[in-house]
Amino acid sequence: MLKKIRITFSLILFIAITLYFLDFRESLPDCLGFLAEIQLIPALLALNVAITVSLAALSLIFGRVYCSSVCPMGVYQDIVAWLSKKFHRKKRYRYSKAKTILRWGVLAGTALAFIFGFTFLLGLLDPYGAYGRIATHLLRPAYLAGNNLLEVIFTSFNNFTFYKVSVYTLSVFSLVTALVTLLVIGYLAWRNGRTWCNTICPAGTVLGFLSKYSFFKVRFVDEKCNRCGLCAMKCKASCIDSKNKQVDYSRCVACFNCIESCKRDAMKYAFVRPEKKKADIAITGDASLAINPAYGNVKEEKPADESKRRFLSASIVAGLAAGNLIAQEIFPEEMLPKREFKRQNPIAPPGASTFDHLREKCISCHLCVSKCPSHVIKPAFLEYGPGGMMQPKLYFNHGFCNYDCTICGEVCPTGAILPLTKEEKKHTQMGQVQLIIENCIVYHDETSCGACSEHCPTQALHMVPYKGILTIPEISPEICVGCGGCEYVCPAIPHKAVYVEGLRSQNNIKIEHEEAEDIMIDDFGF
Repeated sequence: MLKKIRITFSLILFIAITLYFLDFRESLPDCLGFLAEIQLIPALLALNVAITVSLAALSLIFGRVYCSSVCPMGVYQDIVAWLSKKFHRKKRYRYSKAKTILRWGVLAGTALAFIFGFTFLLGLLDPYGAYGRIATHLLRPAYLAGNNLLEVIFTSFNNFTFYKVSVYTLSVFSLVTALVTLLVIGYLAWRNGRTWCNTICPAGTVLGFLSKYSFFKVRFVDEKCNRCGLCAMKCKASCIDSKNKQVDYSRCVACFNCIESCKRDAMKYAFVRPEKKKADIAITGDASLAINPAYGNVKEEKPADESKRRFLSASIVAGLAAGNLIAQEIFPEEMLPKREFKRQNPIAPPGASTFDHLREKCISCHLCVSKCPSHVIKPAFLEYGPGGMMQPKLYFNHGFCNYDCTICGEVCPTGAILPLTKEEKKHTQMGQVQLIIENCIVYHDETSCGACSEHCPTQALHMVPYKGILTIPEISPEICVGCGGCEYVCPAIPHKAVYVEGLRSQNNIKIEHEEAEDIMIDDFGF
């Protein structure tokens, strides 16, 4: 009975949190965001004392029920393990000693990396963040493709229940990371059940420590047990030593498989009084380090041939100079190729406050990426540095940040993106507009435009007289909020004439032209 209750509860939470990532129609209730907030690592980073204390108390009372029912990555492993038994009906697990040094070594390394600003490692190993990337980069594109297929089918019958949506890759690096995570954890679950939870996962190690002292535990009923080993064969955590009638409670995830499988009712989940100085499992083993300085056999480096270097340098410089002269001969000054802009700083989502704040709090779960209605949030690569890989940044290839939208801050479970009111959002400066005048079609082609000014909600980019009836853009970066409307609509090709340069620290600005806030362009989502 306990196993059925656990499975039902686990599947409900797993399906709900998965659909919350996939829901592009925003048809699900906002209260489902609570499922992200009750995850352990997000609660710790958000300094959510109530949730953190509740999860700790839950583990101290009932054991690792968080890992078996609340954590989506734990449920994913259970599903894979269940499928593996369908393919290999004679599959049996067996008891193995705890890899304590590895578990605590990974936890210590993750903590140290986080302290020194390398949050990438924590985001990579956090089970919620890892599953969020799988849902965003692997499941969501498949979900959207399925929607588009239904749109074609239903539209052919004049039924417009479904509408077509764009499907594209947000980040190759994040996609590969999500795929590798899915395959590695899936492979471990297929072979040995909860190996990932009990060797690598930092949340599993912390909760496992608390679970050793839990009040309710799975235990042997000595007078009924005949040491048949059936419980150990069904234990996907490999934590039951049936020969000695012992359970390693630091690894037990309270799945209740052992209770269901026992034919003699020799296993039960019940209240256990804590005993002094009692070890659940004696862990033996020696750790030795062989240090070999290996000072010998070092090849002596040959001095570099400076004459060759000078020849190559001179050749490159001469080639560039010749190319420049040829370009000046072929193209008049006004016909030279347009200049490509290079953003020096990424644009953090509104409410991220500072780059340091984002790096310290974000676990790269990509819920903000999935929920952004304008599709302008994508994972970074090295824009924030190695410690900020896969953390969110804004880009304006497919849209711009809606002036009234505050969804990313509302859904962030860690506080990396702080929630803003709509009024606060309108005065939060994420970046500043930059103008490359030689790329502007008014300057380059002497034809009228003004698209950038029409889409600027604060008039940080406005038109001024140029030649005759022509007007040309002029910028006021101090009142720009960095929404990217100008960059998105700029028609200059191949390189934009306007772009937004990110700010390392977001500012609260006062917009002098309040009437400009009423500018809304329906065609582009305002």
